Amino acid sequence: MRLLVLGGTEFVGRAVVEAAVGRGWDVTVFHRGRHEAPAGVRALHGDRTTEDGLAALEGGGEWDVVVDTWSSAPRAVRDTARLLKDRVGRYVYVSSCSVYDWAPPAGYTEDAPLVTGASPDAEQTAYPQDKRGAELAVLDTFGADRSVLARAGLIIGPYENVGRLPWWLNRMAKGGPVLAPGPRELPIQYIDARDLADWILGAAERELSGPYNLIGPSEHATMGTLLDACAEVTGGAAELRWTEPEVILEAGIEPWTQLPVWVPPGSDMHDALHSADVSRAVETGLVCRPVEETVADTWSWLQGLDGTAPQRADRTAKGLDPEVEAKVLASAGGVSDTTL
Repeated sequence: MRLLVLGGTEFVGRAVVEAAVGRGWDVTVFHRGRHEAPAGVRALHGDRTTEDGLAALEGGGEWDVVVDTWSSAPRAVRDTARLLKDRVGRYVYVSSCSVYDWAPPAGYTEDAPLVTGASPDAEQTAYPQDKRGAELAVLDTFGADRSVLARAGLIIGPYENVGRLPWWLNRMAKGGPVLAPGPRELPIQYIDARDLADWILGAAERELSGPYNLIGPSEHATMGTLLDACAEVTGGAAELRWTEPEVILEAGIEPWTQLPVWVPPGSDMHDALHSADVSRAVETGLVCRPVEETVADTWSWLQGLDGTAPQRADRTAKGLDPEVEAKVLASAGGVSDTTL
């Protein structure tokens, strides 16, 4: 298979490239040159945000599939899709479950209502509209039969540049009492970037089309299994103090960002972020590795960087201030080694 990856040097794009190289595919990456391309690929340089930024792609070349992870102005996807229309067989766009009208109910499928106000011709606006606008750009040019919309949820794993799992790992490595947001058995949904990559390549091989919710099944992991794995892999010096959601919220702690991954049970946020129906993806080949493997591999990668994970400039910083954590633990007295 001949694969073109737009980007391909960071997080999801890099996972796709490495998986494709591992399969023996002929891989080309088109990127800005800010990071070194993975070994075994042909590299083309350009900046989609600038005039003539696609020039390196204009000189010919044909591919069976292109994978695009763009999350800014939809017009960049529009321009790229139009340029590649007659030279690429299938366009896989890594979109987001954020394209669904907020907040989708628990169990929502790919048929759930979508956000309004999106345009394939737009400059950068808001993340949900930008992702949906990019979907429209792909559909306008490649049609529903030659496009795949991989609507990912929470993505973690090696090369993460958003800061969620790396924050938890670094916090556990410091040891001591850790504010663990309960309940311990709260289901969470995420996808390892490598599992997402494997599904994408399989979808290209089978010539799939249409939208897919790309997240692990809700029964795949819990806050307990995730944080237990983080505590164990970092040496076991951390003591998880499971704390009631009400205590956390009353302290003014922001779910999802200050305590990454976690959102309170029974909330619209939990329904939207951790309760999607992913049966369509599972039926078409999605396989998710154990949470312990994702955590261990991310920790191994992070240690190679001296604990300092890359951070995208267009994403907010994640994590809880140590003073806030200590104050809540002191006043609430979290429960250690107990299931809430």
